[in-house]
Formats: sequence, C-alpha cells, structure tokens
Amino acid sequence: MADQYAQSGEDKRPTGIPVLRWEEPPEGPVLVLLDQTRLPADEVELVCTDASALVEAIRSLAVRGAPLLGIAGAYGVALAAVRGFDVQEAATALAGARPTAVNLAVGVRRAQAAHQEAFARTGDSQRAAAAALAAARALHREDAEASARMAAHGLALLDELLPAGGHRILTHCNTGSLVSGGEGTALAVALAAHRSGRLRRLWVDETRPLLQGARLTAYEAARHGMAYTLLTDNAAGSLFAAGEVDAVLIGADRIAADGSVANKVGSYPLAVLARYHHVPFIVVAPVTTVDPDTPDGASVEVEQRPGYEVTEVTAPQVPVAGAGGGIPVAPLGTQAYNPAFDVTPPELVTAIVTEEGAVSPVTTGALAELCARSRQVTIS
Repeated sequence: MADQYAQSGEDKRPTGIPVLRWEEPPEGPVLVLLDQTRLPADEVELVCTDASALVEAIRSLAVRGAPLLGIAGAYGVALAAVRGFDVQEAATALAGARPTAVNLAVGVRRAQAAHQEAFARTGDSQRAAAAALAAARALHREDAEASARMAAHGLALLDELLPAGGHRILTHCNTGSLVSGGEGTALAVALAAHRSGRLRRLWVDETRPLLQGARLTAYEAARHGMAYTLLTDNAAGSLFAAGEVDAVLIGADRIAADGSVANKVGSYPLAVLARYHHVPFIVVAPVTTVDPDTPDGASVEVEQRPGYEVTEVTAPQVPVAGAGGGIPVAPLGTQAYNPAFDVTPPELVTAIVTEEGAVSPVTTGALAELCARSRQVTIS
C-alpha cells in the first residue's frame, strides 16, 4: 500500500527524537517512521502499512542507520505477520533492501525466527505474529541499552587516549538518535563528552550520499546544544594539518571478521588522514554489526547509489529538470561514481567500541572473543 504522510504540527519532540514506533489504530497496525529525507526542514512522519512500503522507505533512506535498520526490519516482519501477509516473502524483501548493512538482516532473522518457532509450537498464526512483534520490541529495547553502554565505553576510551580533555572530535555521516533505539553510536559518545564538559568542538562532515552529516548530524547537534562546525568532506585534510582534530569517531554498517569496517563513503580517507597525523580513529557500533560470515573487507558488498545524486541537487519549491527530480549541476549524460560506502582495513582502526567494551588492537581473534563473550551474556 502506498505510504501516507502525516505532517507534525508544532515541534514538541523531546531531544531524543522518536524515529520509529509501532501503533495500532482502528484500521490496523502500522509502523510510523520519521522521514529522514525531509530533515532538517520538515519533521514529517511516514506511515507504513506493509513490508513493501517499509522496503521503499529503507531504500530511499527515509529510515537508515545500521542499528535502526535492524529494528525496522524486525518490525517489518511483525507487520507482515500481524496483517496476514506472507512472512517469508516480506523477510526476504526486507533483508535485501540495503545489502551492506548487516544489522538489517540480523533484525529480520530474529523476528522471523520468533515467528517460525511460535507457529511450529502452537500452530496459531496470531500467537506467531505476537511473538514476532515481541522480538522486535525486545530488539528495540536492547539497542537503547546498548547505545548507553557504548557511550560510556567510548567516553572512557577517549579519556584514556586524550587525558587532557577538551576533545575536538571529527565525525562522519550520522550516528545519533536518528539511527538507534537510544542515543546512537559514535554521536552518543560525543554527546556523553558534551554532557560531561569534555567536548570542545564537534567537526561534522557534510557526507555523501544525501549530505547526511549536514542535514542530520548538524540537526541533532543543534538540538543538543553541542558546539559544532560543518565542513565539506574534502576539507578534513586541512583540519588535520592545522592540528584541529583530536579524534575521529564514526559508526559502521558492517564489520568483517578481520575487523575491516564498511561505513559511509569518505570514512576510509579519514582513517588514512588520522593515521598520518597520529590521531585516534575509533569505530563505535553494536556487536550485531560484526559479521563473522564476512571474512574480510573484500567480501563486503558495497551498495552503489544512483548517479543523479551526484549530477543533480534538489531544493524544495524549485523547478526541476533532471532525471532524478533535481537541478542538473553536471552536463547531460555525465556518468557518476556514487558508492554509498567504503571499507577501512583494520590496521587503520585504533579501536572498535561496542556495548561489550572496546577492542584494540583490532584483530580477528579479538573480535571473535568479543562476539563469543556477547553471546554468553545474551544466553545467561
């Protein structure tokens, strides 16, 4: 069913922005999303009544960010089950909507497994649907708790690496409450530093695709009253050269078994700059982002975005002429290389911070041990 938009009225959102929620109006359950493609100009909610609408929201980046994609995927399975659609078909479509982001498939599989187990045990489709919804809600809650633990571990690591305080942190893409059931991953660490009086400046890369740093991270930083400055991605080198960066904090969409980190395109150049300038390069992500089935960075499938995101710009209330609905900024027929992600090798990563603690140096064995420890905590 086609997505429906509901314009919010006066801004009454708390600082922690509710980016996703399950609702049960009389006409049937729905998944309500904050449409992130409309930020920062408009806070508009997108109402998904079936999995196909959610798949489109994921592909268009209306909902995005590794942890939140896992939560959304789980709710998508529950939505299909509760509304009586084919759960297997919905799960397959949802899991394939963003191939690089491993959390999406993890969330889908978790809700699907709960649905299958309950149906096999009871033979009751309603109970199976309730089990899928319970799994999604549990994942949502767990992610919020993981976010708080990542922030604490990340801040402790920053204090260890930079004992003088007054941190000047460079971040890339968007890793705050817009990507999480809680306050996020990398941005949650910066926010913890801000609240404790230890953040001097947050440097915010604009970030391709869709300028997610400029539109979203700056939006969140402003709402939290953080001292932040926006810069173009290719200006980062001059900041490092001027000695204005104390640490780089990014998130991750997939971490391979060897510690290679797939994140928003532009992350790898920051890692190279950080290594040259002897600046810590820290990745903050939940354990579910570590994918033991992906052996190394070369095995990561990197999503390619449409070329018109580079050859055109969009602006509200301006006549458009481009194939993608934007204003052309390159000659007609120009080919564009527009990967959504790049991969940073583990030797350029100072530490990976998860809810279970930090890994440094980043090695295959250390990551495997971390994941094993996480599974033991989950089971107990």
